[in-house]
Amino acid sequence: MMVNLVSLPENLPVPTDDGGCSHLAGMKLPSIYLPSTSGQLVDCSGLNQRVVLYCYPMTGRPDVSLPEGWDDIPGARGCTPEACGFRDHYQEVKTLGTEIYGLSTQKTAYQQETVARLHLPYALLSDADYSFTKALKLPVFEVDSVVLIKRLTLIVMQGVIEHVFYPVFPPDKHAAEVLTWLRSH
Repeated sequence: MMVNLVSLPENLPVPTDDGGCSHLAGMKLPSIYLPSTSGQLVDCSGLNQRVVLYCYPMTGRPDVSLPEGWDDIPGARGCTPEACGFRDHYQEVKTLGTEIYGLSTQKTAYQQETVARLHLPYALLSDADYSFTKALKLPVFEVDSVVLIKRLTLIVMQGVIEHVFYPVFPPDKHAAEVLTWLRSH
């Protein structure tokens, strides 16, 4: 069965702000090295530029069914359209002196397939050991006994979180929303 991951189904439930990110603005990122799809270890706390760090639950694959009830979980569906949105706006974001990273708890090898299939010009970071998620106390949910990060975006300037987008909806329009914010700051 082929799953259409690029377009979003109608009537997805809209996530509400549960306060899960209210503690993040102004926080200094801890120094945690995360494996990336570029083959490097990345410590977002040590980057000397503005960074868009969008966190997402999981990307699906066209040949693999999504978890049972995935579309009924507010904010779960849409990782591929969100990644493609950041891909499509990548050059504009770069001209603003900003780098983009995606982050999930999926393993790097899985993420590398996503980068290749979607032709992403930026790296994805793996927090498969949950060190970053736990250190920042990011909001999570569980599906099929797997803990996943709720969709959110951190704007980080020289290691400090200057803005948080949470909840993120709709995910396919989020990159444009982030670009608008970056242009005004």
